[in-house]
Formats: sequence, structure tokens, C-alpha cells
Amino acid sequence: MNLLLLFPSDLRDNNVVRISDHRLQHILLVHRASVGDSIRVGMVDGLIGSGIIEQLNEQSAEIRFTLDTPPPPKKPLRIILALPRPKMLKRILQTITSMGVEELYLINSYRVEKSFWQTPILSEQGLLEQLTLGLEQSRDTQLPKIELRKRFKPFVEDELPDLIENSYPLVAHPGVEAPIPHSLNKPCTLAVGPEGGFIPYEISKFKEVGFNCGHMGPNILRVETAIPALIASLYNW
Repeated sequence: MNLLLLFPSDLRDNNVVRISDHRLQHILLVHRASVGDSIRVGMVDGLIGSGIIEQLNEQSAEIRFTLDTPPPPKKPLRIILALPRPKMLKRILQTITSMGVEELYLINSYRVEKSFWQTPILSEQGLLEQLTLGLEQSRDTQLPKIELRKRFKPFVEDELPDLIENSYPLVAHPGVEAPIPHSLNKPCTLAVGPEGGFIPYEISKFKEVGFNCGHMGPNILRVETAIPALIASLYNW
């Protein structure tokens, strides 16, 4: 945890918070902090600053904070991802958050198992837990926008044409002729398929609404490996 992420529900006063969850355990066991110590904090979807621990025990901590620094800017990237298996989904959610992705659409496709949609990770609380871990890791406070779409065809035909306006629409897909662009550094809507990739019908539907296809070379990568590689390729650091 490189930043203690605060929420409005933590507030005890205008600039004092009380915490008693996993963040407390991190302060006690990892930081080994004491009363009077300073830690880096940030308010969710707000500013970053510092906090002074005023009270600390095994039940709770009270921290007086000052916020004065904007969070890192988001990358102008919208990822459309075929819903992966739950264990992989956890890691991907943390990765896209820590790498500053602006939006994530989790969609259905032919190779997505129906049972994946039943995972508690997709609940509001389940998503927030994973996104929080990503923000704490990267010293960021801005939550990415997460959308779920369980019907492939209506999403691609009815929503995508409007979503991709003013962005570069790209499907990452092995076996096509063109490589993905490097250092794109402009708004992009990036579609990534499930393990095994999108089926030909799905690729054709993306192409119908204006998507370009690009590959990442001859090696076939796991989705959780491909996503950070794609982000790093599309945007300079």
C-alpha cells in the first residue's frame, strides 16, 4: 500500500478520519506506525496529501489529514474486455486501475462461460475492493468507470458506434496482418477477447462498426499479460 485511500464514510470531522479495516492492519503490521507518524493519504476521487496519526490501537486509528495534490491524470483509454475467469478478473481490475485506465467495459462473448457472471467480484462491493487495491498500489485516487454488458450483439451494434466517436477503435487479435500501433497517445477504445480470442463472427461485428485489428506478434499471451503490454505499447510513460 503506497497510499492510504480514504472514503467519505471514514470522516469523523472535516479533516479527521477513523479506520478499522484492512488499512488499519497495514498501518500496524507493514508500516509499523506509531502515534505522530506521517503517512501518505488520498480521498477517493479527490486530492492526495498527508496524514498524521493521532490515535492508534488494535481496534482503530484516527488520522488528521491535509489534501493538496491532484491525482495522476488518467490515460484516455476505454477497454472492452470479454469477461475473464474470476481469479484473472481480480488481477486485471487491479492492473487497469494502477495503470490509469479511464473506463472498462466487461462484456459477454461466445467463449465466456456463463458461470463467470455469477462471481461476487462483479458486485458493487467486490469491484470496489479490487479497484481500491489498484489505487493504493499506484498512489492514485480516481476510480475507473466500470460497466457490465451481458449481451454482445446489442452492445456492439447499439452502443459501440457512439462510444468510439473521437477515439481510435482497436481490437487486439492474434493472426491478423497489422501490428498494434505504438505510442498512439490519443483516445483509444481497445477490445480484448477471452482466452482463445474472439470468434470470427465477433471480429466481423467489431469491424462493421469501424474497429481496426492489430496483433502483438507471434506469441499468444494470457489476457492478464496482454492488457498491461497493450497499455504500455499504446501510451508513453
